[in-house]
Amino acid sequence: MTERDAALAAAVRAGDAERVRDLLGAGADPDAAGEDGLPVLCTAVAAFAYEVAEALVEAGADPDRELPDSTTPLLRAIEGGSPAVFEATLGSEPRLRLAPERREQLLAAARGWYEEGPAARLRRLTGDSGPVAARAVREGEFSTLTEHTFGGRRVRDGHGGILTGLEWAFRILTPPAELVARAVRHGDSEHTDWWASEWILSQRRSAETWAEVVAFHRHPDPLPRLFVIDVLVMHALTDGSTQHAGWYHRERLKLLGTWVDVEDDAGVLARLLRALKDEGFPEAEAEAVGLRHAGHTDARVRREVPGLFDRPLTPRAAGAVRALCRDPDAGVRLAAAEVLGGEVLPAEDHPLLLALLADPDPHVARRAAYATARGADRSPETTGALVRLLDAEDQDIRLSAAYGLALRDDPRTVEAYARVGRLDGPEYEHDHRPDGLWRWKLRNEPNG
Repeated sequence: MTERDAALAAAVRAGDAERVRDLLGAGADPDAAGEDGLPVLCTAVAAFAYEVAEALVEAGADPDRELPDSTTPLLRAIEGGSPAVFEATLGSEPRLRLAPERREQLLAAARGWYEEGPAARLRRLTGDSGPVAARAVREGEFSTLTEHTFGGRRVRDGHGGILTGLEWAFRILTPPAELVARAVRHGDSEHTDWWASEWILSQRRSAETWAEVVAFHRHPDPLPRLFVIDVLVMHALTDGSTQHAGWYHRERLKLLGTWVDVEDDAGVLARLLRALKDEGFPEAEAEAVGLRHAGHTDARVRREVPGLFDRPLTPRAAGAVRALCRDPDAGVRLAAAEVLGGEVLPAEDHPLLLALLADPDPHVARRAAYATARGADRSPETTGALVRLLDAEDQDIRLSAAYGLALRDDPRTVEAYARVGRLDGPEYEHDHRPDGLWRWKLRNEPNG
C-alpha cells in the first residue's frame, strides 16, 4: 500500500469526506484496501459515512466488486439499511451498468430485509432471541431512522426506502398502494421510507398514478391521508420541471378545496390548511376557509388560520385575527401576531399589539417585534413602541426594534443599533436586520 493510499484509508476511517476527496484528487486509489483487507468503500458503508462513500464511488471505486464472503459493497449497503449510504454506493445509471441478474439480486436482498425487518433478521442470523437495542438517528437534514444493534452488528431500518429507490432506478413501476404502505409503515412522516415514497410518487406523473394516490385521502387511517398531502406539496414544489403542470395545479386545488371541509382529524386538517396557503388558493375562498376554522377546538388548526388571510385584512378577517391574538395557545398568538404586526392598525388595536410585544412567551414577543418592525403601520404610537423595545432584555427583540426604526428613517437609528449590542450568535450570520443601519446611512448620510 502506498503512503497516499494509507492516508486515504485513515481518512475513510475518520469519516473525513473533505480529506478523502483531497487524497483522491491527488491520486489515491479509490479501491485501496483498509486495515481489514477489504476495499475502503466497505469501511465507509459499515460506518454509515455516506458522504465518504459518495466521494469514493465518484472517483471510481467499484461498488459491485465481489468480496471474499461473496457479498459486494452494494449488498453490504443494502444490509446496513441506510438509503443515503446505499444511494451513494449505487452511483449513477445503475440500470445501464448492472446486468439483469445482478439487479434481481439487489432487489431480492432489499425486499428480504424490508419484509422481515432488521430486528427479526438479526436474531435469525445470530440464532439469538435476546433483545435488540434500538435508537433513533437522523440521516441528512430531514430524515430519521431507527438503528438496531445486536451481536456486534448495526443495521438501520430504511430498507423500504432502499427498495423504493432501487425499483425507480431500474424503472419498475411499483403499485402506488404498495408505496403508500411503505411510507406509513413506521408511523413517522420524517422516516426515510416516507420520504422515498413521497419523492417517487411525485415524480411519476400520470393520470392513473395520480388517481390511485389521491384516493387515499378517503382512507380511514389519518396517516395515509397525511401522506397524500405531502405528495401534493411535493408535486407543487417540482411542478416547474414537469409537463402538464397546469393540470396538476388545478387538480390539487380541486381536491384540497373539497377535502378541507370533510376532514375530521385535527392534525391532518392543520396540514391541509397549510397546503391550501402554500398552493395559492384563491383569496376569497382561502379567507372563507380560515373563518370557518378560526374557532376550531384544536390549537394546531387555529395556528394555520392567520396565514390564510390576504393583506390588507378584510373586516371579518381582522376580527378573527384580533381574537386569535388573545388565544391561550402561544403558537396561535405567534401566527396572529405576524399578521397583525404587518397591518396599519386603528387606534383601538394598539393595546393589543403592545400586549403581544410584551407576551410572556419569548417566541411570540420576538415574532411580534419583527412583524411590527417591518409592518405597514408607521404611526407615532407604533414607532414609540419600537423605541421602548430597545430596553428589552432579549437581544433579538432589540435588533428588530432598531431595524424597524431604520426602516422608518428615524433619527434615533444609530443610537438604537448601539443599544442592540454585539451580535455573536451564528443565527445572525445571514440575518438582514443588522444591515438596516448601513442602509439607513446610505439614505440619510450620503456624504458621511
